[in-house]
Amino acid sequence: QLVESKGGLVQAGGSLRLSCAASGRTFSNYAVGWFRQAPGKEREFVATITWSGKSTYYADSVKGRFTISRDNANDTMYLQMRSLKPEDTAVYYCAAHTQGARIKIRASDYEYWAQGTQVTVSS
Repeated sequence: QLVESKGGLVQAGGSLRLSCAASGRTFSNYAVGWFRQAPGKEREFVATITWSGKSTYYADSVKGRFTISRDNANDTMYLQMRSLKPEDTAVYYCAAHTQGARIKIRASDYEYWAQGTQVTVSS
């Protein structure tokens, strides 16, 4: 129901944009978030955006470098990543929850998940 674009390999300092498209149902009324999981680590919150796009929230580790956005007309969400660092290497997941106006940062609050995509940042 959520389908991510392919991630990739990028050099440190580079940029990459991930997209997450709805499939089979609309997510335009849902809040959306991005999470990531590095090998041997727990899944961590990255960013979230409310259904209207008016409110966003970022993890401190990505604030100022990553931008979350959405295009409700096309039911697609984005994570623009800039100034990438090797420590950003992880599998990235987009997710959605039904309380569209609420900011949530716990993975357990999200009901719908994409399959995950690998992002590797080389030093």
